[in-house]
Amino acid sequence: MEILIERDAEAVARSAAGVVIDQLGANPRTVLGLATGSSPLGLYQELAAAVRDGRTSLAGCRGFLLDEYVGLPAGHPERYRTVIQRELVDQVDLDPDRVQGPDGLADDLDEAAARYEAAIREAGGVDLQVLGVGANGHIAFNEPGSSLASRTRPAVLTQRTREANARFFEDEIDAVPRRCLTQGIGTILEARHLLMVVAGEHKAEAVAQFVEGPVSARCPASALQLHPRVTVCLDEAAASRLELGDYYREVRAAGPTAD
Repeated sequence: MEILIERDAEAVARSAAGVVIDQLGANPRTVLGLATGSSPLGLYQELAAAVRDGRTSLAGCRGFLLDEYVGLPAGHPERYRTVIQRELVDQVDLDPDRVQGPDGLADDLDEAAARYEAAIREAGGVDLQVLGVGANGHIAFNEPGSSLASRTRPAVLTQRTREANARFFEDEIDAVPRRCLTQGIGTILEARHLLMVVAGEHKAEAVAQFVEGPVSARCPASALQLHPRVTVCLDEAAASRLELGDYYREVRAAGPTAD
């Protein structure tokens, strides 16, 4: 893993945006994996500014969402397809018809999951996958206990995740769906480059577990240790429980490595 420890959340967003902009420069037809939630919002704002300034373009890209709630109607403000439209697509030059999410309104969710896997394969796979991590170590909606080889599938959200997401639903936990469609951990690991964005002390324990702890279904994000190309952008608060923080700083100061 490449661990980039930044001063604060704003610096994390700039650092992560730099990774995306470099990717777009290398391949203007990049297939992006798009996360929602609060973690990537600063990154998306930085990308929007870069597009406005003419420093990058997403016009040739495709996008695939990590996950989607089951049962939220089209146009619901917290449906993830709506969120990514509002927070990223409307702010940049990415064609909305080239952005796809799992169908949380499908009658047959298993079939919808299989279709989504097929769509990602047909696009040639994800080149750069943006990720956040939950305080319990989940990535996408792969909760603790998820198979590290899991594929896109229907899943049930834990009470802890629903409580964390209630802030997006006017703090009404009963309004947060109990079910979702999510890319599996195995699906995520097939992306060519994983970009994890984390800020805040409340994520520090999850960061310590997925970066330095054992690879275990108890911390789904720990599966990232198995991937050959992972960039983790985090602020000092999120990095505060890393035992090897000084080493990561030394590695970064020394320049690019194979770590």
